[in-house]
Amino acid sequence: MSSPTIARGVLDPRQALAPVSRRIFGSFVEHLGRCVYTGIFEPDHPSADEEGFRTDVLELVRELGATIVRYPGGNFVSGYRWRDGIGPAEDRPARLDLAWHSLEPNKVGTDEFLSWCAKAGVEPMWAVNLGTGGVLDAVDLLDYVNGTAPTAMADLRRANGHEEPYGVRMWCLGNEMDGPWQIGHMDAEAYGTAALTAARAMRMIDPDLDLVACGSSGPFMPTFGDWERTVLEACYDEVDYISLHRYYEEKDGDLATFLASGVDLDHFIEAVIATADHVGAKRRSSKKISISVDEWNVWYQSREESKVPTGDDWPVGPRLLEDKYNVADAVVVGGLIVSLLKHSDRVTAACQAQLVNVIAPIMAEPGGPAWRQTIFHPFAQAARLARGVAVPLHLKSPMHETAGHGVVSSVDGVATWDEDSESGAVFLVNRTAGTTIDVEIDLAALEGARVRQVSSLTDDDPYRRNSAEEPGAVVPREGLAKEEGNLVHVTLPPVSWTVIELGREQ
Repeated sequence: MSSPTIARGVLDPRQALAPVSRRIFGSFVEHLGRCVYTGIFEPDHPSADEEGFRTDVLELVRELGATIVRYPGGNFVSGYRWRDGIGPAEDRPARLDLAWHSLEPNKVGTDEFLSWCAKAGVEPMWAVNLGTGGVLDAVDLLDYVNGTAPTAMADLRRANGHEEPYGVRMWCLGNEMDGPWQIGHMDAEAYGTAALTAARAMRMIDPDLDLVACGSSGPFMPTFGDWERTVLEACYDEVDYISLHRYYEEKDGDLATFLASGVDLDHFIEAVIATADHVGAKRRSSKKISISVDEWNVWYQSREESKVPTGDDWPVGPRLLEDKYNVADAVVVGGLIVSLLKHSDRVTAACQAQLVNVIAPIMAEPGGPAWRQTIFHPFAQAARLARGVAVPLHLKSPMHETAGHGVVSSVDGVATWDEDSESGAVFLVNRTAGTTIDVEIDLAALEGARVRQVSSLTDDDPYRRNSAEEPGAVVPREGLAKEEGNLVHVTLPPVSWTVIELGREQ
């Protein structure tokens, strides 16, 4: 390991990017694998409440700090018939889930999920089926969920025991409609028309909804860029957000490229912003489209557990996409959170996919314990501490070479500051595999601010994991900061996520 090198930054809240939207600390529940069945819902579990929800999982969701949860998919939504999931549970039909080759028993549906959201203290983000469902289906669902008039759909909700409307504000107009794997896949022109029609119809019911048009499933898509342009040229005036989805994994032992995944996310976000603004400029519009990164995470898609099964077996809640995360994965997740915060002026919603069991921060064994994966910790810390405004650090960092991203900064970071509580935080990642880096942060612009606490998530073995047997193997450990006047010095170990908590004396 080489001797320490130096990175320097400045925290000046007068240069704030934008307020931090609470919606960027979102998560995702899809009817996929064990996310719902034996994830959030397991009636026979010792911790289950009267509705069958696992209270041990609920406690961890609250600790995680998720603010908004996208539902019910994902690929699942493009074949989902929402009416199957309402009314008496014993009368609901089971259906084949073509997206994940599973059997959907429909024991958890619209009312159950919204009840779970209330218990978890999260806002729902609802995805409508524009793959096989269509506009009228979306309108009926909106009326069922939010309707106040004496309509067939709102009365059906009342008959099902839910007198008051739920008031769901944020709605996704389909999911990954650019993907040929999607049931009901469309080209950009067809989807733009469908999104426009659905958005107009839904706004006739409630003009104040926050509507998300589907962007690209990734920058690797051959239609990327043209897709966003074409879709927004159709529905720019009727939507508030364009989505983007992005997943990362370490490939062929290239840890350096993997640790710098935030570089790719930065470029992806900025490309989508540029495309959206190009459409706005052509329309002479003062409106700015926001970005919803409503699927992001580390996901080892090349591994066997991510292969969708085939054959005659259609199981309920099979073990799919159950990645076990290590220290390096957690540092990458921290770096991706840094990227989201650095774009707070446009990224105002984001959902880590998914919440439980499926590429998730929380794991839950059937009949057994629930526990925190390594990636739980950077998300929970950022959700708790990132308040007020996002502030760039103007880092002057050492650089290093990567095979996938070229020359990148060895340290990435961002800060937040909340003047009301006179507190803030600095979030830093050392994305090198073998270099200890000393970081110096100038706090002169924060008169009277001092370090309250420092913590780092790291390990001598970047591939160390948590498990049900050893759930606390990898957790943030208390660190040290040296303060010299207005300067704060911290040491970042290789492959590490570090948080500096700041505050003024009250």
